[in-house]
Amino acid sequence: MQYRHVSTRRARLAGAGALALTATAVLVATGPAHAGPTLPGPPGPEGLSAASAGSLAARFDDTSQGSFYDSTHHRLVVNVLDESAADTVRAGGATPRLVSNSLAELRSATATLRAKAMITGTSWVIDPKADKVVVTADRTVDDARLARLNRIVGDLGSRAVLERTASKLSLNISGGDAIWGDGARCSLGFNVVKGGDPYFLTAGHCGKAVKNWSDTQNGAQIAQTESATFPTHDYSLVKYTATVAHPSDVDLYNGSTQPITKAGTPLVGQTVERSGSTTKTHTGEVTGLDATVNYEEGTVSGLIKTSVCAEPGDSGGPLFDGSTALGLTSGGSGNCTSGGETFFQPVPAALTALGAEIG
Repeated sequence: MQYRHVSTRRARLAGAGALALTATAVLVATGPAHAGPTLPGPPGPEGLSAASAGSLAARFDDTSQGSFYDSTHHRLVVNVLDESAADTVRAGGATPRLVSNSLAELRSATATLRAKAMITGTSWVIDPKADKVVVTADRTVDDARLARLNRIVGDLGSRAVLERTASKLSLNISGGDAIWGDGARCSLGFNVVKGGDPYFLTAGHCGKAVKNWSDTQNGAQIAQTESATFPTHDYSLVKYTATVAHPSDVDLYNGSTQPITKAGTPLVGQTVERSGSTTKTHTGEVTGLDATVNYEEGTVSGLIKTSVCAEPGDSGGPLFDGSTALGLTSGGSGNCTSGGETFFQPVPAALTALGAEIG
């Protein structure tokens, strides 16, 4: 990992968007075409919030071949294989859409990729809008490895599609003036509680790089990494060791904060927001769940893929929708000038593994 200094204003510790050691990047995909049309018949009701659509989606676990939130019409779209399943979806208050690939077939395709295509600089995710597994290769994938990847994806037929990005998929640690440790900085994800004591979450690669944290460069220690998981997953638990404010909120960098009261799982198509100490707040859309990313430093699975941009110093920062904590900034490619995509470690999985809770 390379370290470089990034000069920014001192970030506010109390806000949950104020730490800062970052994963640069997000893969820039070409945007696969959507799959088949919705089936004849009345569409599901409009006006659903993303949270309501998420609750509704759980009703179709035995029927759905994948689902997503239609943010234009504010309704839940559920992929189905036949008219019988479509009737079930309509009766349940959602909009059915006929697709060719079952969710089991798409999951089988990701298993094949995991067995045969663990190539640095690649990622893959099941895209319910495209009804395919979208595989992305960055500019570091040379001709020989790209040819191998093409063969593997080609053998998957209609279940997968391969895309290229001119950016590099990577984790980069950068210097800055938010939360400091060993010449690096990260963005704080969310303040949490474990055993009645105050902690915060940030990215696992942040905790792997930094043990003792300060809120100023070369300042006094205010927190210490207790555990860090990376690769495989990307989360760290950091315990406050000094008396500092630690409200359960996110710094919106406009003089206000967003209170955080719970953790949840987003839907594909849901609009989300990210906060970070380098680029402040940015919004985008969830484009995939359970993504696998093959960083140079190791493979991470189970990630949320989004169209939200990020830059060095934003790593570990919070992904959220209103008062719901969703993810921790992991990595990707691109930037907030030309655009990019970012992957996030889901917060519920981190809380469960760490025995912590939002608070």
